[in-house]
Amino acid sequence: MTDTATVSPATTEQLTELRAAWDALRQEQPNLRIRDAARQLGVSEAQLLATNCGHTVQRLQADWGQLLLKLESLGQVMALTRNNHAVHEKVGTYHSASVNGLMGLVVDRDIDLRVFFSHWEYGFAVTEEGKGGVRRSLQFFSKHGEAVHKVYLREDSNAAAYDELVSQYRSEDQSGLIEVTDQPITADRPDQEIDFAGLYSEWRAMEDTHQFFGMLRKYNVGRVQALRNAEADLARPVALDSIHRALIIAAQEQLGIMVFVNSPGVVQIHSGPVERIVVTGPWVNVLDPGFNLHLRQDAIASAWIVRKPTTDGVVTSLEVFDEAGETIALMFGERKPGKPELPGWRAIVERLEAEAAA
Repeated sequence: MTDTATVSPATTEQLTELRAAWDALRQEQPNLRIRDAARQLGVSEAQLLATNCGHTVQRLQADWGQLLLKLESLGQVMALTRNNHAVHEKVGTYHSASVNGLMGLVVDRDIDLRVFFSHWEYGFAVTEEGKGGVRRSLQFFSKHGEAVHKVYLREDSNAAAYDELVSQYRSEDQSGLIEVTDQPITADRPDQEIDFAGLYSEWRAMEDTHQFFGMLRKYNVGRVQALRNAEADLARPVALDSIHRALIIAAQEQLGIMVFVNSPGVVQIHSGPVERIVVTGPWVNVLDPGFNLHLRQDAIASAWIVRKPTTDGVVTSLEVFDEAGETIALMFGERKPGKPELPGWRAIVERLEAEAAA
């Protein structure tokens, strides 16, 4: 049962009202996803999920880095990372996980993650009815109540290991009451305040693609702002449907690619070919056995070809952003450090640039 002994009646009443409102909404729209339900009800996803704490949801309390290291015990699972406009799902095992302070890595061929624990605030074990029966998952959220990462069990997952993790990390507080803070709204500084000359000088001197984020922070410049002001050898705008086109061409040519989707606390990466590209309404989907991508095409406000020098030669990415300048997804040719960029990927990029210039 939900423990409400230490909760004030007013707060308990609000929690009960929110749970009732969600129940009513599910009756009206049975296929509505929790993220969209939360938006309609004016709360965060974590707040809405927590209304079922002590029932179908159990709140967890853990050192998230130590929990990450134990996810390998679950065997094969589905890892999900999403933002407002893209969902990235990979089937695999959390092999080769490591933690260094507030950062974590999972570098398995199938599940490939960069983890930033400073954005992990809440964790839950969730049991829910899905189309294929009962689904069990571990779900993690930021202090703003936004999902950062989810781990879904599959039929062949180790359910006993899941039960053991939930038992080990189950919080004594199952009240369902969580505090979230508003998402800060940040705006780019005016262009005239940016040292673009210094920025682009450092950009052209890069030796590793991972230097790019730090460089943007150093000059306090937005990513799209930097691309928009760059010369053509560094960044060029392309058509808004370019990522859809690139996926189709890569599938036709069986070319290995890399697709990055990030939440506030995780970057999730697919490396390898893609095969089945399907459009459903505004969504462009990759529907392959071990990799699903769902990307909302109509949310793309800008698309760019971006070139970054490295010790292995120039590395080229296709980057798409929403109207607020937030990253939706990044796409590269498949590569490893020490290896040059695939000629097939460069050919796709050049084709997209030629189409944009025509």
